Amino acid sequence: MMYILRLVLLPVLVATLTEGQRNRERQTRPANRRPETSFLTRSELTCDGDISFELITGFVYSSAEDIMDSKIGTLLLSDCMAECSANPDCQALNFETGLCVLFKTAAGDNSAALAVSQFPVFTLYAQKVCLPKDRPACSMPWAYESVPGLAVTKHFEVDTRPANTRGECAIMCLQEDQFICRAASFDPITGNCTLAQVDRNMAGRKRLIELNPTADYVEVACVPKPQKMCEFQKLRGLILKTVDAVHQGVGSDEECRERCLKSNFSCASYDYMSPSEQVCRLSHHTTATLAHVDEPYLKIENSTSFEMQSCYQVTVECRGAEMLARISTSTIFDGKVYAKNRPNSCVIDVTNTTDFEIMIPYNDINCDVVQEGPGTFSSNIIIQHHDMIVTSADVGLALHCKYELQNQTVTNSLLSGLEVKSAVDTAEFFEETIVESPNVVMRVTNTNGEDIITAQVGDNLALRFEITDENSPYGIFVRELVAMDGQDNSEILLIDNSGCPTDTTIMQAVVQMDSVAIMHAPFQAFKFPASEVVQFRALVTPCLPHCEPVQCDVQGFDGLFRREQSLGRRKREVETGIMLAQSVRITDKFAFAATQKEEVEVEVAQGSCSSFTSVVVACALFLAAQLVLLMAWSYLWHKKRATKQIDPTPPSLYFGAPSSRASSTSYLTD
Repeated sequence: MMYILRLVLLPVLVATLTEGQRNRERQTRPANRRPETSFLTRSELTCDGDISFELITGFVYSSAEDIMDSKIGTLLLSDCMAECSANPDCQALNFETGLCVLFKTAAGDNSAALAVSQFPVFTLYAQKVCLPKDRPACSMPWAYESVPGLAVTKHFEVDTRPANTRGECAIMCLQEDQFICRAASFDPITGNCTLAQVDRNMAGRKRLIELNPTADYVEVACVPKPQKMCEFQKLRGLILKTVDAVHQGVGSDEECRERCLKSNFSCASYDYMSPSEQVCRLSHHTTATLAHVDEPYLKIENSTSFEMQSCYQVTVECRGAEMLARISTSTIFDGKVYAKNRPNSCVIDVTNTTDFEIMIPYNDINCDVVQEGPGTFSSNIIIQHHDMIVTSADVGLALHCKYELQNQTVTNSLLSGLEVKSAVDTAEFFEETIVESPNVVMRVTNTNGEDIITAQVGDNLALRFEITDENSPYGIFVRELVAMDGQDNSEILLIDNSGCPTDTTIMQAVVQMDSVAIMHAPFQAFKFPASEVVQFRALVTPCLPHCEPVQCDVQGFDGLFRREQSLGRRKREVETGIMLAQSVRITDKFAFAATQKEEVEVEVAQGSCSSFTSVVVACALFLAAQLVLLMAWSYLWHKKRATKQIDPTPPSLYFGAPSSRASSTSYLTD
């Protein structure tokens, strides 16, 4: 109950702020914008098409004299929008969890009418828009969402067209029929509308958007996405300050997850406190879509948010000689797909796409397909997001093809959690000294600092570098940290020569513990496809008296690079360092014998059953021929023994040489 009160009372406190307080926190955007024409006003209450909403997160409409109504206790954004839709005089709304405020005017494109909402929660602002009828049907509460100050990068640009307003640009994306348009950006200075096939959640860590103070980024709400198998990342101790929906009386986090997947909007995250409180909160936002909002999360102990990472749609086509798995993902995929037991010989590389496939022949030793019974074949495949290593973001699927005279079915199993964790800290340390180098050890530990020798993919681990001399005057820094495969000498660079992480989704920055003599690099356990042994090698350099901060470029969830401070500023570089090595055994979590399976769509190629029957017939004929040869050999062998007792003359080495018939036959059988 206290949790529910916190959710409702927090925005109510916001409603009591005076207009003067709102104005003091206002951060306005440049006003050199052409006026919008697609927004409804009080003098334009008719619309020839359909009325929907444009959503703007993190901004609040501050027009106290135009407030029509305030509805305290509104827990669904869709209910707030329905209240505004039912009232012809309502043109816009502010929504915070538990509070819905209706307005008889709207901001339109007037940036001075919107204030950045950061205290104590962020606001969802929505205003009515008029949409044409000739567009795909959509049941979402809003048509599109806008983010001021951002634009689509050139890399993801599909088409650029002239437009007069942001609303006109959004409608171009909604009506596009040559490709699936998911996002756009409008720049009123150039009059350009840029269309893209990727939205922020699809792009992941790729640089989809860039800063542009005069532009607006637009994201379409209603687009097709695979939602058959979805995995969520855990954000422990955090919940969103504002969500789209709050449901009470939800008995478990599994039920909350189902509500998210079946909601009337594109739910991308949820949180669930405990079965005793039974409160489920849903949102279309993730870390990637809230990069422009300062501190969007509340820190609450023992709470967990679940953020959608990716969804998969798998279709298996069972052919006469192979199975073909077609895979669609909700995020851009760069990595590879391979048979689990043949990661180097049965593999395909995938680059920058959401749709890919792998063909696995039944009788190819390189793919090692298992025949479980007559007409039943299975193969375990891994969808690996990194080009070299297995991480907790990877997925294992068990594919089956069964040939019968009745309907064919194919099952698959999602056997690995999708979890990607990242950090933004980096490190670089240099120092010149003539003092004798300290003794340094490298250990693989768990989160409590305890040594471990074995782990599973996805476990939270750390590399700890420690000076063993208690009174050492040194600090240390780590560079050139490399992970190596224990079998085929594959390797990946984790910390570069300057001390910065190469990929924070794999290895986070090396940070200093309480003592300057102890450095700590958190990471989630990973492995190489062909080996369970991961070897670490690092160059550790001492510095006096300690290592000072350095700036590293770190890419955020919005695709933008930022300068982040880390320990280890290069001062005077030493010629040599201390080379350390350590290894750990890491196993994967792909339990393909698990019972968690889902039926997926299957296509059977014409003639596949007859092809299998032909193979069976051919095998039977081959066995019959072998039996005939065996009987002939047995007959000749017995005849040879009988002949040798009559004529002991040795056989000729040449068929044309004089010899008895029995002797020649004896030679041939030998």
